[in-house]
Amino acid sequence: MNETIVCVVGNVATPPVYRESAAGPSARFRLAVTARYWDREKSVWTDGHTNFFTVWANRQLAVNVAACVEVGQPLVVQGRLKVRTEVRDGQQQRASADIDAVTVGHDLARGTAAFQRTARPEPALTAARPEPDWETPRPAGPPDGAVAQQAPEPAVVT
Repeated sequence: MNETIVCVVGNVATPPVYRESAAGPSARFRLAVTARYWDREKSVWTDGHTNFFTVWANRQLAVNVAACVEVGQPLVVQGRLKVRTEVRDGQQQRASADIDAVTVGHDLARGTAAFQRTARPEPALTAARPEPDWETPRPAGPPDGAVAQQAPEPAVVT
């Protein structure tokens, strides 16, 4: 509930790594996000610090990322931010920032893309259940005041 949702715009730094597991498909890649600012003294845009995020995609998003994302492409990624710290070699502490992606898309401010909807697999056919009989049954006897008419008996052909 108290998750940190971020939206970052950057460039793909590594090719996506796609894996199939028992939990479903997953893909990961690194995204480089560089801050840009206007340098008033030089009157030019200047690159600031670059942050690198490991973007994780799961299920159908992972399949689509593996098929569409390439190194150098500008992307917009939205998802849950997770910062991890770990100790390496017993002395060096490292921090890494991961994004569990909810959505990934190309940045159309910097290029064009041709969207193609993925085909959904047909659901497995289940055994057909008979339709319930919702009709009201006819009364057994004739209505009040009506004379019952008997249907003629069918002729027997021998």
